[in-house]
Amino acid sequence: MLAKLNDLGVSKSFSRPRVSNDNPYSESLFRTLKYRPDYPNKPFEILDNARAWSDQFVRWYNREHLHSGINFVTPEDRHAGKDVEILNKRHQVYKDAKNRHPERWTHSTRDWQHIDEVALNKRNHSEKTTT
Repeated sequence: MLAKLNDLGVSKSFSRPRVSNDNPYSESLFRTLKYRPDYPNKPFEILDNARAWSDQFVRWYNREHLHSGINFVTPEDRHAGKDVEILNKRHQVYKDAKNRHPERWTHSTRDWQHIDEVALNKRNHSEKTTT
């Protein structure tokens, strides 16, 4: 099995036992999954029930869940290119609110610009890169 994984370009995890930090994206997804209000508290009785729950979760995650890493838009909106328009409208709503009630604001509004690159552990720009 290890040889086949190597052929496919999949590298072995080198994390310590019970320390699952080698894949932050899957860990982040799993945390979102297990804190859902409808997360099952017991095993599924049949495989089809597990598949149905998973399908519902994936649909919610991609179409409804607002992701903080992409400025609170859905992945579906991001992939369809709708996020720029959504973020521009959101920025305008915040500017209008601040203009109407400046006393409620102590700083500038949230930065609603499109995020070009998404990363869980962003590198500090001052860090040197190795080539």
